[in-house]
Amino acid sequence: MSKVAYLPVGKREQTKVQNRQAILDAAREVFGELGYDTATVRDIIRRTGLAAGTFYNYYRSKEEVFAALADDGARRFAPVLKKLRAEAPGMEGFIRAALDAYFRFLADEHTSWLAQRPPGEPHPHIHGETPEMAAVFAEVRDAMQEAIARHDGPEADPDYMAAACIAVAREVGDKMLARRPVDVAGAVEFAAAMILGGLRALPKAKA
Repeated sequence: MSKVAYLPVGKREQTKVQNRQAILDAAREVFGELGYDTATVRDIIRRTGLAAGTFYNYYRSKEEVFAALADDGARRFAPVLKKLRAEAPGMEGFIRAALDAYFRFLADEHTSWLAQRPPGEPHPHIHGETPEMAAVFAEVRDAMQEAIARHDGPEADPDYMAAACIAVAREVGDKMLARRPVDVAGAVEFAAAMILGGLRALPKAKA
């Protein structure tokens, strides 16, 4: 009977982490060079140097890989929002600072992608909410709740306000990435005017 070699649990988990990271790094490069629509799973696998079966142990499609990249971005951006909540002067200051940070984060994340991506190419959307995305939502909602408690914002549903802020930022960010050159400052000013104008039209919190 042949013997089967098993990796120690710690080593096995480390290998899984390394393989998953290799796939995400390769996907980021491939999407950057070929564009999301053109890139295929085979392109990603070739860049990793892993076997096809290894890839499919982690992801079933390029859509799943892209979703994992989005989750990774959301995970890294949530602490940025938390820091801004602690430092920004008031609700409007937080919103402007958050928009500036978000659009700069998007531009930095897509630097290589933008070099090859045709102007106007639609940015893929992730359907459904992941825990990482929920954490970003929670940071924005908590900022709204704190503003209401300080009488520094409208007396309105914080979940609705957070959802509206995130929706505007996401859609404007997508259009920003589709343009050349990428105009972060212009996107910030437009999105801030839309969001703050809408929030100011809501009933004021009572002192």
